[in-house]
Amino acid sequence: MPLVPPPFTLQLPTTGESPVVFDSPHSGMDWPADFAPTASREAILTTWDAFVDELWADAPQFGASLLSARFPRAYVDVNRSRDDIDPSLLDAPWPSPLVTTDYSRRGMGLIRRLALPGVAMYSRRLSVREVGERLARCYDPYRNALESRLNHLRGAFGAVWHVNCHSMKSRGNDMNLDAGAVRPDIVVSDRRGTTADPAFTAWTAGWFADRGFRVKINDPYLGGHLIVTHGRPAEARHSLQIEINRALYLDEPSFARNEGFAALRRTLAEFSSRLCEYARDRVEARA
Repeated sequence: MPLVPPPFTLQLPTTGESPVVFDSPHSGMDWPADFAPTASREAILTTWDAFVDELWADAPQFGASLLSARFPRAYVDVNRSRDDIDPSLLDAPWPSPLVTTDYSRRGMGLIRRLALPGVAMYSRRLSVREVGERLARCYDPYRNALESRLNHLRGAFGAVWHVNCHSMKSRGNDMNLDAGAVRPDIVVSDRRGTTADPAFTAWTAGWFADRGFRVKINDPYLGGHLIVTHGRPAEARHSLQIEINRALYLDEPSFARNEGFAALRRTLAEFSSRLCEYARDRVEARA
């Protein structure tokens, strides 16, 4: 269905507010009217963090905020830097310097070049104007909403805890650094201790491990640009990325919820509740 502004959903706490924000930047699948990829819808679905916003939907009842994108990450990826554009996608030079990262070189930059290994997103080059419109219509509003919410809570509580929520294929493909590898259940990422207090990272990984999940830290994901942007632990701004193995809740070939979906949602509700308590306890300790 056509995208209707705003390009995100922000669910505020339904009970006493806590300094916790969850954001799901890749769970949208409302296609903007100007999104006309060559790749099939089935190929593009593999880029989707299917139902991740639903898995975390109970967080607001415990005091957390939940921000979710409505647009596809295949249209524009808000977990990439604004200048991480592959110039080969454009029909003219970008008006400011580009800083192309390994994500773009692998076809997964701000604007995706590949839907799957060897499967091009487009059969043409995109205009500078249309990419700029994607940024103005989707990327900037989402980024601004997340920054505004984090700043509000940091100001109100003196500290804020941010969890960037994702899902991952059960095996890496040839566009991933871990191609062919069987992935753990949960990956907790903090850019090697730079975006969150390591104690928060350890607590999060331990919480899931104690419930029987296979957990890794920063492997195979270090964390994307959103936690780099907002994670400044020296300023009491703690940002983690959590990746959930899709096989836990999804039939990957059909993109249908499997029998594990409801149980996983209950587990994430429990984690959300406990994280809000964790954050409140640390705010009180700082007082």
